Amino acid sequence: MDPGTDEVLDAVGPRLRALRRERGITLAGLATTTAVSESTLSRLESGQRRATLELLLPLARTYDVPLDDLVGAPRTGDPRIHLKPIRRHGMIFVPLSRRPGGVHAFKMIIPARPAPLEPTPQTHDGVEWLYVLGGRLRLVVGERDLTLPPGEAAEFDTSQPHWLGSADGGMVELLILFGVQGLRSHVHADPHR
Repeated sequence: MDPGTDEVLDAVGPRLRALRRERGITLAGLATTTAVSESTLSRLESGQRRATLELLLPLARTYDVPLDDLVGAPRTGDPRIHLKPIRRHGMIFVPLSRRPGGVHAFKMIIPARPAPLEPTPQTHDGVEWLYVLGGRLRLVVGERDLTLPPGEAAEFDTSQPHWLGSADGGMVELLILFGVQGLRSHVHADPHR
């Protein structure tokens, strides 16, 4: 087998474990549903057993996901973006683009809170661009403390201390663009996915 195939197969077990836990299914429950023994499922998730089509098909049916999702295969020919929210730092990032490298687009949602948070500015390499879709955004960049209503945009160098939050405790929706460095800082994206 070539090294690329080994990497793909090695990633299947952790992906299966994460999917099972995300769905709140026990190994015993999964064994009953798929007719695959609990020990085989455990060894598959831990990487002690290689994934085969015979094992993956019942799992794909049970989880109601394409087989490609279980093995992490890149989508080909389908221009649609399959939105899978990422929750980080109390915010929700919905990826709107999938290109490796370059700029990545996200819809970012800052959930409503009983009271606005106090800013905790951060820095990292890169540049961010954002556009407020809904709510009132509080943007702190360096010494500037701004409130942006829907329809306003901002761009700033992220090596300056910066923070984004709700100006009034209400929900805020943004369109946001990150370069690779900003992406790693905000959503800890896996560059191999």
